[in-house]
Amino acid sequence: MHFVKEFKAFINRGNMIDLAIGVIIGGAFSGLVKSLTTNLINPLVGFFTGGGNDLDSLKWVPYKHLTFKYGAFLNDVINFLITAFVVFLLIKIISKYIIKPKQKAAPAPSDELLVLQDIKKILADQQKTTSTQTATTTDATDSQSQSASDK
Repeated sequence: MHFVKEFKAFINRGNMIDLAIGVIIGGAFSGLVKSLTTNLINPLVGFFTGGGNDLDSLKWVPYKHLTFKYGAFLNDVINFLITAFVVFLLIKIISKYIIKPKQKAAPAPSDELLVLQDIKKILADQQKTTSTQTATTTDATDSQSQSASDK
């Protein structure tokens, strides 16, 4: 009984339903591509190759009992290329407009980096304080020297 409950939970998941929809649409799309190839592309290719209306009729018979049906292979290659191109376009559109790329947050600085930044700030503050004290001392010395020379 446990197996049945697990199977029911598996079937009711959203991914399973999405997969089923994808298979159904893929089958319908495959039929559409096959019709496009058979009814539109094959007659054009057959016209240029002189093979008639159907690529399946294109074959090479080097010996009496040896036949290479390269027309059927060309037909399958064309079907594959059309399907692959449409899937490529769909993925590009979905990734560009529907699935927004997540913006990565800047990684938090490490503890060592925070400590080093604090030390840098303290040293900069000390240097400013030292510079201010030196400038004040120099100004006071200059004022005393000037006062002494004025006398």
